[in-house]
Amino acid sequence: MLHFVSGDILLSKAAAIGHGIAPNDDFKQGLALALRERFPSMVKDFRHYCHTNHPKAGTAWAWAGVGADGHATRVINLLTQEAALEHGQHPGRAKLENVNHALHALKKLIEQEKLASVALPRLATGVGGLEWKDVEPLLKKVLGDLKVPVYVYSEYKRGVAAKEA
Repeated sequence: MLHFVSGDILLSKAAAIGHGIAPNDDFKQGLALALRERFPSMVKDFRHYCHTNHPKAGTAWAWAGVGADGHATRVINLLTQEAALEHGQHPGRAKLENVNHALHALKKLIEQEKLASVALPRLATGVGGLEWKDVEPLLKKVLGDLKVPVYVYSEYKRGVAAKEA
């Protein structure tokens, strides 16, 4: 069940927060930066995961841990962008094909781990560079039939908790 909401995804009460990144991402922009500040150990774990597994765009990596505020959380990193060509460069742009594959990986993860709910931003439309008009139908197609709530933060309002059902 998709629920389009307005608010600050960092205030979500969902069982997991998903967001788009690139393989070997440095978490220096957008939502990734906010998550890096809140969960610094996630970034270290992601770097280790990337060096060990060499993930490709179009996959997902889930992290569970405790944030700087002491609360346990889950973050699902959706690899929607292409990796940077060289160390120190910015990651590439997101591609709809990568978003599609990453959303299928997310759906599988939700079902396997029996997650009660998930919160997503307007995936791959910020730093990723895609248009929401192209991403939204794909999101509806892949996740629309899920039995658990997926809160899509379609309008960002800093510091405002969304009305999640």
